[in-house]
Amino acid sequence: MNSTTVDQKNNTFQNLQNYWLDALTFEEYMAVAVQRATNNIIENDPYQEYYDLGLQRTNRTLKTLKLDAEQLERAQAKNFNGKILIISEPWCGDASATVPAVAKFFEALGNDVRVFLRDQDTSLIDHFLTNDTQSIPKVIVLDENFNVTANWGPRPQFGNDLLKKFKENPETYPREVFYNDLQVYYSRNKGKDAVEEIITLL
Repeated sequence: MNSTTVDQKNNTFQNLQNYWLDALTFEEYMAVAVQRATNNIIENDPYQEYYDLGLQRTNRTLKTLKLDAEQLERAQAKNFNGKILIISEPWCGDASATVPAVAKFFEALGNDVRVFLRDQDTSLIDHFLTNDTQSIPKVIVLDENFNVTANWGPRPQFGNDLLKKFKENPETYPREVFYNDLQVYYSRNKGKDAVEEIITLL
């Protein structure tokens, strides 16, 4: 699981208030997703072909999403009073499966949730790299003073295991099979594993 608990003394990138103020509500993020899928205005956008698919997958996640009562109870018991800042982009396949679930889960708990578009300012994601890559989504757990306490992402452990299997055996486990298995998992899991792993970090 690519999740990290932050050492407050050694972390030099703590307060994220300015990034929070520049971030979107989940509803605003969805409006951007719709706009880009239907009338993208970013010239020479390399992700143009993925916006429509990303929106379809995100809407499917939202339509079938059912928050787990036991997870909500355990999260409430943690008395988490902070905020959730998610780094994402509407074209991202991993994000379409997990961001809606995470956003709706923490909104149900009463926590503020914002989504920061990775590509509008890469200085944020550069502090939360995964194996030296700007992989998304990244879920950043903040305390009440906008300090980082933990981060998670870009995918649940099961997804990481599939990726490892693909990288170690691309000939016997080709890319197209990996992507299909990952999307089947996301479709069935509906973000539950992502939420579970984040709860452990609270």
